[in-house]
Amino acid sequence: MSFLSYLINGISLGSIYAIIALGYTMVYGIAKMLNFAHGDIIMVGGFAAFTVVSTMGMNPVLGILAAVAVCTVLGVTIERVAYKPLRGASPLAVLITAIGISYLLQNVALLIFGSNSKQFESVVKIPALKLADGQLSISGVTMVTIASCIVIMAVLTTFINKTRMGQAMLAVSEDKGAATLMGIDVNRTIAVTFAIGSALAAIAGVLLCSAYPSLTPYTGSMPGIKAFVAAVFGGIGSIPGAMIGGIILGIIENLSKAYISSELSDAIVFSVLIVVLLVRPTGILGKTIHEKV
Repeated sequence: MSFLSYLINGISLGSIYAIIALGYTMVYGIAKMLNFAHGDIIMVGGFAAFTVVSTMGMNPVLGILAAVAVCTVLGVTIERVAYKPLRGASPLAVLITAIGISYLLQNVALLIFGSNSKQFESVVKIPALKLADGQLSISGVTMVTIASCIVIMAVLTTFINKTRMGQAMLAVSEDKGAATLMGIDVNRTIAVTFAIGSALAAIAGVLLCSAYPSLTPYTGSMPGIKAFVAAVFGGIGSIPGAMIGGIILGIIENLSKAYISSELSDAIVFSVLIVVLLVRPTGILGKTIHEKV
């Protein structure tokens, strides 16, 4: 039963990575940029929920809504102020700006909340599920996290394929110039993409802090990097790939901690990524893009 328990917990952790990776892969697929400040938006979402639930003593649902609202506004603001002026700049300039935004968010959080770890009160109040005569226990946070990942994936896929805005996102991802000629507002479409990605980061932040109830200004750094690895692993730009990559990454990390070494688990995760990219550089579901010269 221990293996099954590790596997389920790995799927739960992977579901968090998958939700974060969806934000990465959407922004890259549509805006063709890597938002390395995405991990710190997770941290902002965690502190927003912490402030509403633990500091103000309000309902956990309001904490989740507050986190989503704050992160959505923050994501759109970052895109408008920092990234939009660099729309035609080199990828290196955008990357440096993203790193700058990341450090800015971390230091603002340090000034407001301090460096001490905060005890996060879980927003999930569902009791654990006991199976196999009590030998296997699945926590409420685990069940909610896995279910949330599945629902988000289904809703996001439907949104992209069935709505007018989703079709606009697909058009912008293919060719911004042609999309503009067809009457699509590219700036608005990219802003909506950042809003959705940031809202997903907020949900992931709340779930992450509920599962691992410790919150600091650096909480989002490593999960953000691992989620980026998951996006690359599954094929960056592919929404199903982000989910598959995240879940596989979570399983590998959890089983590595259980059966090999908790100290080496991160190294094993990144080593697997290197092997996969050597065999398939575009990732599991990534597509090779041929550019005309």
